[in-house]
Amino acid sequence: MSESDFDPEKRIALFQRKEVRRVIHNNEWWFVILDVVAVLTDSVNPKGYFTDMRRREPELAEAIKGGGNLPPPFGLEFDTAGGRQLLQCWNTEGIFRLIQSIPSPKAEPFKRWLARVGYERIQEIEDPELATKRTRAIYEAKGYSADWIEKRMRSIAIRDELTDEWKKRGVKEQREYAILTAEISKATFGLTPTEYAEFKRLKRENLRDHMTDLELIFSMLGEAATTEIARNRDTQGFPQNKQAAHAGGKVAGNARRELEKKSGRKVVTNENYLSLAQTAKKAKRLN
Repeated sequence: MSESDFDPEKRIALFQRKEVRRVIHNNEWWFVILDVVAVLTDSVNPKGYFTDMRRREPELAEAIKGGGNLPPPFGLEFDTAGGRQLLQCWNTEGIFRLIQSIPSPKAEPFKRWLARVGYERIQEIEDPELATKRTRAIYEAKGYSADWIEKRMRSIAIRDELTDEWKKRGVKEQREYAILTAEISKATFGLTPTEYAEFKRLKRENLRDHMTDLELIFSMLGEAATTEIARNRDTQGFPQNKQAAHAGGKVAGNARRELEKKSGRKVVTNENYLSLAQTAKKAKRLN
């Protein structure tokens, strides 16, 4: 599916149970500016709030343009429910400068959180397994079941293996990755990631975080099959890997249709984690 989320260098962090998207650039975390503004201000229009900040504070506006000692913010690609988008990000130093301009009781806790996140990055460089443990902890905090988390972690590992393979075979990152991912998804489920997210009524949420067990399983099958086909065919460059992506997705798509035929039930569902969580809570109350 759409894939900043599966890239270990792009992750969602939680501050007081609210999501802040971040990405590794030049070996340090860069944070989505509007996510930070939304968390600190609780504004329903963080974009408008940020525009007003720049208008009323010339020094901040100058820093954003690259004046002073700070690197300016710039667009980094993220996958959203509306497709792949460039979102304005700033590094930790820049975010500290941004916080100075936001009168919020959350400012000091957020500064401490930023410092901890930066330290965690240093730890993860020394011990990559820590990143996996922290990802598990985030899913547990969101209330996902242990069985689902195991599948989700496995899906991340399979995705990483596929993107590593693409990199070796001359596929350019970012846009071409997104096209190949859409090719697998369309052949597996009959939907591109953007169409799938719309079907599940998602906005900026990670699509796979809202998949059922079966959806995750067939998603993994499509990507694992693509990796195997690319290796066996020794695909090189984008066109050949696009053919492999379609073939890998077709393997999963055929398996999905066979299961649907035998079970009498569709695999693709418009259920998302929010609705599944509500169902689980109701069942728990009834018990």
